Amino acid sequence: MAKSSSASAPEINSKAALELVMEMIAIPGKSCEEGRVVEYIRKRLKDAEIPDSAVINDYTPKRSPAGGEIGNLIVRLPGTRRGPRRLLMGHIDTVPLCVGAQPVRRGAFIESREAHTALGGDNRAGASVVLNAVLEIKRQNLPHPPLTLFWPVQEEIGLFGVRYVSKNKIGQPKLCFNWDGKEPNLAVIGATGDYNIEIEIEGIASHAGGHPEQGVSAIGIAGLAIADLIEHGWHGLIIKGRNAGTSNIGIISGGDATNVVTPKLSVHGEARSHDPKFRKRIVKAFRQAFEKAAKTLKNDAGKTGRVHFKADSKYDSFQLAQDEPCVQSALAAVEAVGLTGGTCISNGGLDANWMTVHGFPTATLGCGQHKIHTANETLHVPSFLKACRIGLMLATGTEPET
Repeated sequence: MAKSSSASAPEINSKAALELVMEMIAIPGKSCEEGRVVEYIRKRLKDAEIPDSAVINDYTPKRSPAGGEIGNLIVRLPGTRRGPRRLLMGHIDTVPLCVGAQPVRRGAFIESREAHTALGGDNRAGASVVLNAVLEIKRQNLPHPPLTLFWPVQEEIGLFGVRYVSKNKIGQPKLCFNWDGKEPNLAVIGATGDYNIEIEIEGIASHAGGHPEQGVSAIGIAGLAIADLIEHGWHGLIIKGRNAGTSNIGIISGGDATNVVTPKLSVHGEARSHDPKFRKRIVKAFRQAFEKAAKTLKNDAGKTGRVHFKADSKYDSFQLAQDEPCVQSALAAVEAVGLTGGTCISNGGLDANWMTVHGFPTATLGCGQHKIHTANETLHVPSFLKACRIGLMLATGTEPET
């Protein structure tokens, strides 16, 4: 389909875009508590005269293992000109550290006013890019192809919003674009896959002072297993020949008293790799290490503890071809705003992982987020405004022909 030249690409109202993202950042909305964010977006859509019939929330909370107070927000608009349906998306939940953020502009950056609070540019900036695009379309009365605007929930806790989205409600988009990341000129065309690992360890309780030899420490089993994983190169950065991945044990909980040999312990970790087979190898190494440790540690009667091991795929890896239409359109828009486009692969999970599994190849672009999930998080204003220009161009289909 022929596209207009970059000379006819619409401009944005930078002041309005910055006011929008500042307001979005200030709304509390960690994963599973995105109701107030949805309420704000719905109001802005209503003020822009988007009909209520075009705006829906799906039933994600009924399907997600995390529950949640509200589902994904989806808007479907008919086109005012012909063309394949396009989808623009950016998740709306933040990590808990962002709750209570008060954004403030300092030079070229937006930061959190409070030193102990993260900003939440991840991903209110991406969500704002999508909302700004439709608001500019309505404000300027711009022609556009059929559009789906998609604000997922629960991204930060396992991509649950996109995983459990009601696919029939987003239509059949042919070109999909996600905003969630740093540089606006880089299209992320692939990302790693991830297994969630949960291990319940059962030891044998005994008095730690009177008869420690009668007990089997669940902490001891975990310690042996973790030491084994580290010694044999299966924890942290993992390189085995041509295969690579990562793993981490991030949560350990158990024990009630220092005078009791700990009988129970919960261990939570993850295994990542771009290679699905190698991910399974990492998981297998974890299982073997914990089962071996449970058999090794015995009490004076020769009894051992045991482990209950569970591993579930959180999301699969993916990689789009360089000539995938959404990738080509994204890079054309990047070049049209004066940036040098490029592609990259991510070692983190993205909503695009599940979008691609659902049959909707999705290019992910950045919008100026830096030092995310920390109290030092910032949003680079020039990058965010570039992202808004790119978003509007892709929403209206005015990127140059490729």
